[in-house]
Amino acid sequence: MLTGEKVRVRRAEERDAELLADWWADGAIMEHAGFPKGIPTDQEKLKKKLKRQEHDEKSHRVYILEDEEGLPIGEMSSVFKDDATAVIGIKICEAAKQGRGLGRDALKTLMAHVFFDLSAALIELDTMVENTRARHVYASLGFEKTAVQKDVWTDQLGRKRTSVEYRMKKEAFERLHPDRVPAKTAD
Repeated sequence: MLTGEKVRVRRAEERDAELLADWWADGAIMEHAGFPKGIPTDQEKLKKKLKRQEHDEKSHRVYILEDEEGLPIGEMSSVFKDDATAVIGIKICEAAKQGRGLGRDALKTLMAHVFFDLSAALIELDTMVENTRARHVYASLGFEKTAVQKDVWTDQLGRKRTSVEYRMKKEAFERLHPDRVPAKTAD
């Protein structure tokens, strides 16, 4: 379990498959990611995927984001595209919990884990250009905007979607968020 200032982040387990499938099927939750009709998900296949992720830290990993009371409020993910580069994602799925700084805290918590526990040198993420709230959070955390991919794909309603890509190097995270850098121990 990873603990932030306002949130906890834990690995998703088989028991979370129903909750994740419900969130992913909800178009209101998934709209910001470009899926206004949601994503139907086979819970049994998802359970197997969640079980498999227990054995490889750098495989595609799904996390459950919990509030201070331990209630699930969203999900996060990480996957390594090469030995040094991780791609992360986040969704605050409970609308009442949005806009409270929980996503910002969760991102810093996951980033510290990916940089220091999983040894990434670079983290990348992206969002739809319309997701101004996420773009603001990413910029405020110090992510560098690296590209805007215009009309990169077509959503379920036939609309062309544009994504914005960001990245942060480990050194930048250490400089910008020293409170999240683990203390060095003497050898």
